[in-house]
Amino acid sequence: MERLRKLEEMQRMMILMESHGILTNSSDHDSTRFVANLIFFLMSAGFLEEASLCVSREGYKQHTAEKALQLNVEYKSDSDLSQTNFGQMAMVGMDAMQRSNSTLEDFCRSYFMFHGLDSTQPQQIFRYLPVLSFTESYIYQLDSLNEKMLNSTSYEVAFSERGSKDADMRLISMFHNVFKNDPFRPLAGVLEFHGLLTKRIEQQFKCGEEYWALERGLCSAIIDRKEIHVEDVIKAIHLKSFDYRVLNLLLYQLRGEQVNELHMDFLSVSEFLVEVADDLFDYEDDVVENNFNILRMFVRIYGASAPTMLAKHITEAEEKYNAMLKTLDSQLSLNYQRRCEEATKEGGNKSGHPLGTWSIPPLILDEELYRSNLLDPK
Repeated sequence: MERLRKLEEMQRMMILMESHGILTNSSDHDSTRFVANLIFFLMSAGFLEEASLCVSREGYKQHTAEKALQLNVEYKSDSDLSQTNFGQMAMVGMDAMQRSNSTLEDFCRSYFMFHGLDSTQPQQIFRYLPVLSFTESYIYQLDSLNEKMLNSTSYEVAFSERGSKDADMRLISMFHNVFKNDPFRPLAGVLEFHGLLTKRIEQQFKCGEEYWALERGLCSAIIDRKEIHVEDVIKAIHLKSFDYRVLNLLLYQLRGEQVNELHMDFLSVSEFLVEVADDLFDYEDDVVENNFNILRMFVRIYGASAPTMLAKHITEAEEKYNAMLKTLDSQLSLNYQRRCEEATKEGGNKSGHPLGTWSIPPLILDEELYRSNLLDPK
């Protein structure tokens, strides 16, 4: 019976190929059977589903990104920790490299001065750029995965419209597996192999995982109209700059220098203020895209009183920032303030820190209505 079933399947496949003009009645019988068997094999291997994604430009971009993002899903055992293995597993894609570029530029211009380095000297940048670029690009890839997990519903709809719902669900499952199975492990392996991994860098990796988990939880709670807690929001905004701290700690390792705790503490306060300023600037976009944003979270918790409550946190941080700024070397302090001024002008960020005034955008009290109005202005 099994053999008869296979013969029937073969016959149906041959008829299908003839109907699509792949084969003709005059085709060699052995060749026909070979092609049919090949198609059966590709179907069982899941190749055709992937191929169907690749035939379109958008599908190809999605497919190649997912391949680069498989990371440690297929990781087997600690015995595989070799340079070759990590070279294969800790991969970065072109899209992640492009997205991370602005962060790397800002890091070089804002943080190199704390290491006595001149960001205007190409030799000094390119000496450390390979490790810094690879690390930040890897983090951006994980961030992209996190976004896909957060917006998995719309992601599923997009795929199901193309008739690939099963493939989509497997991808979403893969994304969850990546975060469940220590997403930074391949990157940590690369850094460890090169003698760059430290406990503090590993700790910042954990901060990254915690931030993404908080982001998913908080943003999902807002969409589902569930309660969120201000403690989680404040923790998330402090964790958000973990990638800058990873890069900074890596630069100490690359230079063979001890970490300057005063500089790290000062930059941590500055990072908080910069993240808040960025969130105010990106507020409307973050509401539309369902991203973490401190003002968005405060509106959910405090309603119309959100600006007042947020101002208290900003004032506290600014007082601490100004006090710590005075403890820095005078030239370093001056250089950093100049850099902040440059960044404010270049970004067009009118809420910027530490120059200028803070500007709170109009509050969006009904996000669902706001999004629907954007989709249908009438």
